[in-house]
Order: sequence, then C-alpha cells, then structure tokens
Amino acid sequence: MTEFIPHIGTDESGKGDFFGPLVIAGVLVDEKNAEYFLELGIKDSKKLSDKKMLSLSDEIKKAAPHSIIAISNSKYNELYANIKNLNKLLAWGHARAIENILNSSHCEYALSDKFGDEGLIKSALMKNGRSIRLEQMCKAETDIAVAAASVLARAAFVRKMQMMEQTYGMKFQKGCSGLVKNVASEFIKKYGKDRLKEVCKVHFKTYNEV
Repeated sequence: MTEFIPHIGTDESGKGDFFGPLVIAGVLVDEKNAEYFLELGIKDSKKLSDKKMLSLSDEIKKAAPHSIIAISNSKYNELYANIKNLNKLLAWGHARAIENILNSSHCEYALSDKFGDEGLIKSALMKNGRSIRLEQMCKAETDIAVAAASVLARAAFVRKMQMMEQTYGMKFQKGCSGLVKNVASEFIKKYGKDRLKEVCKVHFKTYNEV
C-alpha cells in the first residue's frame, strides 16, 4: 500500500450560481481522518443531498483542521469589480483557505480542482504558504481531502442561501437557469432593481437580462 501523504484539499461552491455567495473551503487530511471520512461516505458534494451534506460538514469540522471563506454577494461584487477575473478571485480564496490552515497546522502539500493557471494560487499565497507544494488536478474531488472541502463549501453555501431566504422572505433558485430570472424579476418587484446586487453576482449575463 502506498504511503498516505497528509495534505490540504480545497474546493469552492457557488461559482456557477447567480444567487448566493462564493464559498471556498480547505480541509487538512491525514491518514487517520482520511479513513474516517471514507467510512462516513464523504465524496464530491455534487453526489450528496443537501441534508446529508449538512450533517457530514459538522463531522468534518470536528475531525480535521479546516477553513471556510464565504464571500457575500456585496463583497464578491466589490472584489470582482477590482479584480475583473473570476480565476484570480478564486485563487485569492483558495490561497486564503490554505493560509488559514497553515496558521495553526503544518502541511507541505495542497491540492485543488483545476480552474486556471496554478501560478495564480501560488502568487496569492502569503509567507506561510509560499513553501507549500501546490497541485491542481481535473476532477480533484476524487481525492478525499478535496471531497471533504467540497462538502464544507457546499454546506456553507446552502446555509447562507437559507439565511438569505429568511432575510428577504423569498425562495432563491440555485444555478443559472430560466427559473433564476423569474426569481430575480420577483426580487426586483419586491425590493427594487438597486438591491438585486445584495443577493446576486452582477457580472453574470442574467443580471443585465433582468
């Protein structure tokens, strides 16, 4: 059996959703908690129900060093206006998640899903993360640390969406389908056009379409 290398996995949620925040999570996995996570049935969050994911995220938080970066819509829109590049914004978030874990735990290797030039995350890392070996891989969610990060990120996204629904008293549609436009139109009727940016990502073409 090959030796298990402890590593940080990072993943994001909300990137393709018009409504709701962008959430990036990182999880540090060693041999012991990797086995535990496999027993729990942790896998890519896209293959899990919201209910299952929320309960799994609590277990992950108890068992492993982790970091969750949730960028609210107003903050996201402000950052995007400055950076004007989603991959750079993602790299900044992935780097922050790695840094936060390294502040309290030692680790020499990090893995994330492939979303752009690897150098983007590397250059966004600060002094703690500069020496870490960083890899990006297509379908990285097959790795247990990245899968755990995907569960944390999606669970945080789902919780933030639920909070938004309570705040605004309406149901927000996930994703970017035609139904999303209906909800956006409903929001504008209720709160006015100017406040739409409180709940959505304004660089999506859906924003101009409604």
